[in-house]
Amino acid sequence: MFERFTKDARAVVDGAMQHAERAGAPALDAEHLLLAVLDREGSRASFALAALGLADRKDSVARAVTESRRRAGLSRAEADALAGLGIDVLEIVSRIEEAHGVGAMSGDHADQGGRTFGRRSFSRSAKHVLERAVRQAVARRDRHVGDEHLLLALTVLPGVPAEVLADHGVTHESLTRVLGAGENGGGGGRETAKAG
Repeated sequence: MFERFTKDARAVVDGAMQHAERAGAPALDAEHLLLAVLDREGSRASFALAALGLADRKDSVARAVTESRRRAGLSRAEADALAGLGIDVLEIVSRIEEAHGVGAMSGDHADQGGRTFGRRSFSRSAKHVLERAVRQAVARRDRHVGDEHLLLALTVLPGVPAEVLADHGVTHESLTRVLGAGENGGGGGRETAKAG
């Protein structure tokens, strides 16, 4: 699958693996892909995020992702649905963290001294993002899968990354609009945006 990925897209996957390893996560998740996209500079995705006003708010996105991992990866919509059933997710998280430490529900083991050896596998959510990124490239008639396709996939699939990005003003529609404007501007945004 990765033979169609550009250098920037491969760098996102490598960066996501590093995020997962630093966190001690047993698998690479969609959230790790989002964090790795945020790390990129000088790529189509980074220029699109800057155009949407996210350049100065990347830390806020990363904090929101971290908070969702503390809730065992539940999105705010899922936590709200459980609240409708009388289940207070924040109270559960608080009690579990009292007994087992902060981040105990994240599935990450860095703070608990757990070890995961070797390369991490891709979680179901990460596989869905990679598959959707390929579909995004095909739908846009692009020969290769770039980091912008990974970002598009993160905005369209339900879950924490899409919710966090939307909360910060990055939706599939706004991203498509910005990426389309870059293509119509001649030069695709890479060289021209870097020089300015």
